[in-house]
Amino acid sequence: MKRRVVITGMGIWSCLGNTLDEVRDALYTGKSGIVFSQARKDAGFRSALCAQVAQADLKPYVARSMRQFMPEEAQYAYMATRAALEHARIDQDFLDRHEVGLIFGNDSTAEATMHGLDKFREFKDTSACGSGAIFQSMNSTVTMSLACIFKLRGINLTTSAACASGSHSIGLASLLIRDGLQDCIVCGGAQEANMYSVASFDGIQAFSLRENEPTKACRPFDRDRDGLVPGGGAAAVILESYEHAVKRGAPILAEVVGWGFSGNGAHISTPNVAGPARSLELCLRNGEMTPKEIGYINAHATSTRAGDGQEALAIAQIFGDYKVPVTSTKSQTGHEMWMAGTSELIYSMLMMKHGFIAGNINFEHPDEDTACINILPETREIHFDTFLSNSFGFGGTNSTLIVKNM
Repeated sequence: MKRRVVITGMGIWSCLGNTLDEVRDALYTGKSGIVFSQARKDAGFRSALCAQVAQADLKPYVARSMRQFMPEEAQYAYMATRAALEHARIDQDFLDRHEVGLIFGNDSTAEATMHGLDKFREFKDTSACGSGAIFQSMNSTVTMSLACIFKLRGINLTTSAACASGSHSIGLASLLIRDGLQDCIVCGGAQEANMYSVASFDGIQAFSLRENEPTKACRPFDRDRDGLVPGGGAAAVILESYEHAVKRGAPILAEVVGWGFSGNGAHISTPNVAGPARSLELCLRNGEMTPKEIGYINAHATSTRAGDGQEALAIAQIFGDYKVPVTSTKSQTGHEMWMAGTSELIYSMLMMKHGFIAGNINFEHPDEDTACINILPETREIHFDTFLSNSFGFGGTNSTLIVKNM
């Protein structure tokens, strides 16, 4: 007997805000978190656009002996996880008495690795890297840090799947809970926001050049889109079996009813239609849902020419004549990469709970590919009880989630 999987807590550290209320208000008003960074321009970036993410201060909560092991993304993840646990009414005493798991999406530790190796090369001495360097430079830095701080004794796993990492973490956690292997899992995604983590992206000319109008630079699905804008931060959600949540009197927010996934099996960076379409189709089938039961789609659309067009065609292929409302919250946040699958689930949850769909800002004109779907350019007060969220990544990794209100 498969168990139902519910969401009982959420936490976020985003360019739109660091509390759920701040982020909800930013979504509703169409606020953009994208800025021009003079530091990036001075460093030699072709595009100096990025999302502005506040620095996290862990000093009141985490001992220095532990902080030395935590790079930027792990610090964001701590703040998001701390908030999610509080939202779910889970304290340290509960964590000490129960087996709680941890799955987080992360796919880079660029700055920490660079600093450690720079010190080694400068002093020609490996000890110059510092005792925290190895822990900061591993992709699993987020999960190893959070598991130690919160004393989590369940599954401890990092999902590294490019820009689908945060979504895959939720999908995998839902399977473990559904099959009875875990009762409660903290899951999410984290992305370092420093310039070094995305320098190579800038080097392949992936970023928008609208430097004179930063808040209008990220324009998913729009005819005049010219590239993505990098973002960062962290997002966390608490997943539990329905029975477990009821037993402890948890606030049950929604149910994860479907997860779909696929590989494009083609080019390492150029997307296609077939792969995303299979992810959508599998998610609907696994969730025993029909397209017309979906009230909103939070699209992966990053504001790139090929990616947005292929996703629009995939949505149209699966949803047919049903013109489900579609937006990409990346128009406000930029591309949050490894955290995006989780943060965009939270953005969609906030909309669903408060009866609105945030507009796909900067969407002024469709092109021949994106005209086939129903993109909302402005915030609308629309009630919906079920949404679908897409996350697609380099290497052709695709993940789709369906969440239902409770």
